[in-house]
Amino acid sequence: MLIFTSRNLLPHVKPSPLIKPITKQGLSISKSGRRNFTMTTPLSKEPRRFAPLGDGGDKMPEGTPKLNGIVFDVDGTLCLQQNYMFAQMRSVLGITKSTDILDHCHSLPIPEQESALESIREIERNAMVSQVPQPGLIDLMSYLESKAIPKGICTRNFETPVNHLLGKFLEGKKFEPIVTRDFRPPKPDPAGIQHIAKSWGLVRENGEADCSGVIMVGDSIDDMTAGYRAGAATVLLVNEANAHLATHQHTDLCISRLDELIGILEKGFVGRIGQGDEGSDLKGRVEDVLKAGKGE
Repeated sequence: MLIFTSRNLLPHVKPSPLIKPITKQGLSISKSGRRNFTMTTPLSKEPRRFAPLGDGGDKMPEGTPKLNGIVFDVDGTLCLQQNYMFAQMRSVLGITKSTDILDHCHSLPIPEQESALESIREIERNAMVSQVPQPGLIDLMSYLESKAIPKGICTRNFETPVNHLLGKFLEGKKFEPIVTRDFRPPKPDPAGIQHIAKSWGLVRENGEADCSGVIMVGDSIDDMTAGYRAGAATVLLVNEANAHLATHQHTDLCISRLDELIGILEKGFVGRIGQGDEGSDLKGRVEDVLKAGKGE
C-alpha cells in the first residue's frame, strides 16, 4: 500500500496543460455557500462507455474502450458521510461555509498553518472511530479484484482515518496509490487523479496522464469536478444531501450503493446523466434511483 504526500510527490506532479486550471471566472459561491464550477471544456454528445467486464461485449459499439482502473473518494464514498465534521472544522477555524477549509489553512502564515491543520486532524481522529462502511463496499472491492481492475484513492482526508478505514473494513484489499490531503493541489484539481493514472502506466504519447479509461467514484462536487477535469468518467454515490449533483455537467452516472456498480460494469458502463443530453429528465431519474435504491 502506497500513501503519497506532497513532500515526495509535488515536485514530480504538473497538472496537464491541456486542462485549464479553475480560475476566479470558473468558480463562484452561491448564497448557500455551495461552490459552483463553470464549464472549461465542451461536453461530449456521446455517453461515456467502457467494455463489459462480463459477457456481452458484442452488444457494445465496436472499439468501446476498456476500463483501466477506478479511483475512490473516502468519506461519504467508502464509508458513510460524517458531514458534521465540516461544521466542527469551520467552527474551530473561525470561518464560514463559503470558505474552503484546506484553502483557508494553506492561506495562513506559515507558522499558523500546522496549528490549523492539526486542529482539523484532531476532529477527524475523533470521528474515525465512528466510521461505518458503505453498503456493498466489500462486494464491490472483491469483484474488482476478481477482474484485476486497479483501485486507487484520492481524498482530501489525511492518512490516519484512511488507514483506519482500510484496516478495519478492507483488510487485505489493495489500493494503490493512495493520494491524501498532503498531496497538492487537492480536489477539485485533477492532479491527484492524473498522478494515479500515471502510476498505473496510463500515459499519452506526450507524457501526460491518460484518464480516459478511468472512473472516479465519489459523493461531492469536488469528486465530480476533479474526475471530469482529469478526463475520467464520474459516478456519483447519490444520497438526499447530494442529489442536486446528479444534474451537474460533471456527473456521468448515479448509484445509490456501491455494489450496484458491479452490474453496471458487468454489462458495460454507459453514462446516462449529463453529457449534452439536455432533453433528459435528470431530476426525475435521480429521484428514481433514491426511491428504488438501485443505480441506473
